[in-house]
Amino acid sequence: MLDHIIHRLKRVQGLLSRCLLRTDTDYLARESSLTSNDGATSMKADFWRQRWQLGEIDFHESQANPALVDNIDQLKLAPNARLFLPLCGKTLDIAWLLGRGYQVVGIELSVLAIEELFVELGLTPTITSHGWLTHYHADKIDIWVGDVFELTREQLGNVNAVYDRGALVALPLDMRKRYAAHIIDITKAAAQLLVTYQYDQALYAGPPFSLSQQELTQHYAASYQRTRLQQSNVSDGLKGRVDAVMEVWRLEADQTNQQGSSPE
Repeated sequence: MLDHIIHRLKRVQGLLSRCLLRTDTDYLARESSLTSNDGATSMKADFWRQRWQLGEIDFHESQANPALVDNIDQLKLAPNARLFLPLCGKTLDIAWLLGRGYQVVGIELSVLAIEELFVELGLTPTITSHGWLTHYHADKIDIWVGDVFELTREQLGNVNAVYDRGALVALPLDMRKRYAAHIIDITKAAAQLLVTYQYDQALYAGPPFSLSQQELTQHYAASYQRTRLQQSNVSDGLKGRVDAVMEVWRLEADQTNQQGSSPE
């Protein structure tokens, strides 16, 4: 018990040390470089950045997501495969994947989230600036901090699959089409494990937002065959506010451009 407490204190001390070493000017400069000059994108980015700064991160889970744990094998990945996690935050899914031998690359808007991530992983990253983005690198992990729409194919590198637990559903309708197309492009239509929700949007404004199968077809039919791996009611409702159904999808590159889905 005492060893556990000491370990936790050291992790907190490490985070505090980073905060103290970072000047206000450095922090503001890095925060201001997170998004491009796209005003609309910047406004939405400010919403998520503020959530992290205020500690309003109820979307951050205390364990690896069951949607990942239960369905990762459906992607049929090689032991050393490289997975892309867009809008990754400091999710414990990253530690879970690393612990099973996978490589991880992610992108996240919040500097704070990624600094906490590396402290919690016990890793000291190499940090380099690349225009609008900042790159954090350590063994088997690459995290880009900034606007996902600024990330290029070359910066991302080759990936074997995308795990999208909370990115697509975090974006408003006017951004989802652009986001889906961008991820398909920079990953060269890599397979995806995608988590979505369906509920009455009139009862809860989101995020996460409700996505219909019709919308998924619009975003992905031209590039993927879609298989529903899981469908289940959200326990106690979404955020405790509205009845919702969670769906987990496998998206696989469709070489023939067929546009049918195949729910299981």
